[in-house]
Amino acid sequence: MDTKILLENGTNELEILEFTVAGNSYGINVAKVTEIINYQSVTPIPNAHPSIEGIFMPRDKMITAIDLKNCLQMGVSEAGGLFIITNFNKLDIAFHVDNVVGIHRLSWTEIIKPDATIAADSSALGVVKIKDKLIIILDFEKIIADINPETGLRSEQLAELGHRERCDVPILIAEDSQLLNKLIVDALHKAGYVHLIHTANGQEAYDVITDALQKGKLKEEVQCLITDIEMPQMDGYHLTKLIKENDETKDIPVVIFSSLVNEEMRAKGEQLGVDAQLSKPEIVKLVEVLDGLLLKK
Repeated sequence: MDTKILLENGTNELEILEFTVAGNSYGINVAKVTEIINYQSVTPIPNAHPSIEGIFMPRDKMITAIDLKNCLQMGVSEAGGLFIITNFNKLDIAFHVDNVVGIHRLSWTEIIKPDATIAADSSALGVVKIKDKLIIILDFEKIIADINPETGLRSEQLAELGHRERCDVPILIAEDSQLLNKLIVDALHKAGYVHLIHTANGQEAYDVITDALQKGKLKEEVQCLITDIEMPQMDGYHLTKLIKENDETKDIPVVIFSSLVNEEMRAKGEQLGVDAQLSKPEIVKLVEVLDGLLLKK
């Protein structure tokens, strides 16, 4: 299966791979998918998390197999079905699913963020309705972080930076995950960055920028943007495109902080004029990049 992203850069579109588990429909951003293969036997790992089926080597690379049905608290998968092999956060992981339905091309404006009745720690990144069918787009980063918190963002890593002076440079953050949003804010506070505005998606972040422009206070309110890529309403690429194509905002440093940063996606970011691109667990590198962009001004 060819999963190359053919979408024009910064269009606020994405491709969702629809698949089924236990009769329910779910989705994953095609940008995370490297290939789809038939199920094959795996080698169990002693004392591993219940959702880890084991490991296997379809070629020359060892891959961990995750039972998605077990992750979603619907029982245990039997042999059969498919493996969706993914790459994000610099990890190669296979998710065991029942069936793959197809690919849908969508706008991020069509992705509905779960409302407050859904727990903040839910594994649902968003929901999309296609032909009267609801497809839940799963938060695979959270699923993996729940299995092994060491793969997620950990602010205690900042201790290696030593003592930090307070910095009042205003930084805007666009991150739809409530948990990650809070973790990023807490981590930057520990690193000395105290003037932070955090928003839940690219549209909210762009509204902050346009409001600051209208008030003539852009420099006082936004001097840097940290943005995720995958977000409902407006993604990080479209947000970056709007900023970099506007003469009044093009000098704002944009840092993409996302699980999707790989060679192909890095090229997309460079085409849009992104100033730095980092994978989400790299919180220390994020602070170092901010230091380089902001403290030398």
